[in-house]
Amino acid sequence: MRTKLLLLAALAMLVIAACSSASTTAWTYPPETAGGGTAPTAAPASAEPASADVLGALEVNAIDLGFEPTELSVPKPGRYAVTLINAGQIPHDIMFPDGTKGTANAGESVKVEVDVPDSGLAFLCSIPGHADAGMQGAITVAGSTAGSSGSDDHGGPAPATNVEPNANAAAYTLHPAAAPELLPGEVHDIDLVIEEKEMTVADGFVQKVWTFGGTVPGPAIRVKVGDTVRIHLKNPATSQLAHSVDFHASQVAWNDEMTSINPGEEKLYEFKAEYAGVWMYHCGTSPALHHIANGMYGMVIVEPREGLGEDIHHEFAIVQSEWYLGPQGEPASLTKAAAAAPAPDYVVFNGVANQYKDNPIVVDTGHRVRLFVLNAGPSIDSSFHIVGTIFDSVIKEGVRLDPGNEGNFGSQAVDLAPAQGAIIEFETPEDGLYPMVTHAFNFVGRGALGLFQAGDGDPLN
Repeated sequence: MRTKLLLLAALAMLVIAACSSASTTAWTYPPETAGGGTAPTAAPASAEPASADVLGALEVNAIDLGFEPTELSVPKPGRYAVTLINAGQIPHDIMFPDGTKGTANAGESVKVEVDVPDSGLAFLCSIPGHADAGMQGAITVAGSTAGSSGSDDHGGPAPATNVEPNANAAAYTLHPAAAPELLPGEVHDIDLVIEEKEMTVADGFVQKVWTFGGTVPGPAIRVKVGDTVRIHLKNPATSQLAHSVDFHASQVAWNDEMTSINPGEEKLYEFKAEYAGVWMYHCGTSPALHHIANGMYGMVIVEPREGLGEDIHHEFAIVQSEWYLGPQGEPASLTKAAAAAPAPDYVVFNGVANQYKDNPIVVDTGHRVRLFVLNAGPSIDSSFHIVGTIFDSVIKEGVRLDPGNEGNFGSQAVDLAPAQGAIIEFETPEDGLYPMVTHAFNFVGRGALGLFQAGDGDPLN
């Protein structure tokens, strides 16, 4: 135990402390009233105006991801009928500060009635991420500017400047690091069920994540070259958003298998695995950045037809990714994730900050270890490194470093841009602890730290 503490203390000297969370504008869905309760949602109006008090009709087109027009004008304050026409490919809504909201699926329209005051009225799409992506607009009266009353135009709290930890947050669930077994046979039918849920992503921080299969990352899938993979993607009726999936191991048309499905729908995504490697899959529904940043990614391992060799004692699957924290219990912040210079709150392995520091991955001393590594991003490069080891076998995006090569070259770190993967092999030469990091050390202090424990972890025993 004393040796473990000394090793961890020495490692801590290498770690740059985590930076404080960046400022962000937070949207609340659904909005809250000034008194803190949930604002009422108005039922869509009938095709005809509900009363003679309606002064006129307005139309707003929803596209992916925007409104046309974003600025509308009325001659005087009063009650108006507003029709939302969804010309996009995924569901959208239009919501006003008092909670009045109309929702339309792709190709549909909906009408609501709203009271426009002298100061005008702002509106947005309340589906998570859509307002941050640009789906905002305003109705003005005689040149007034909607939204001038302040940051709470939509009934929610003032924008958050940081995210405070919650001492009462549930403990995180440890994500198993073990790699999946090769699926038997040559045709694989796999149910991939979308689940939107709360998840603890770091001690004290809970986000409303969107997942494949209820986990972040989604389930790792392992097949061999020549296999047929049939993914049954299911979006339950309880979901709030449309979702989709894009398998980088596939060769299919983007506007075929990769199209979005609404809540309550499902679709078949079928492909033949023709190239070996470590591949990413992710949701591609607009804004894809938000869907990936909020948990919708996973790994596909495609082995060569002849396999990868049998002299391996341990196999693990490691996915590096980023969290851009939104308010507690809400989705990740698209505003943060979309910054030109990304500054994630956490960079993590397999979805949770520091989980393998708290729960070291145990291996046998002197035996070979194989890692399947993927950088899911969405925006930060990885310099994947394990302190105290040398990688003698690396297959990165089809480029190989083999043991026993002429000159006996090795690898100290594997550089992976977002959506790149590698197969890495190494040995732990003696009992002890071997930290797993990205060698971009500003992120080690933000959660990108794990431990491999060889033997009992004590080199002096």
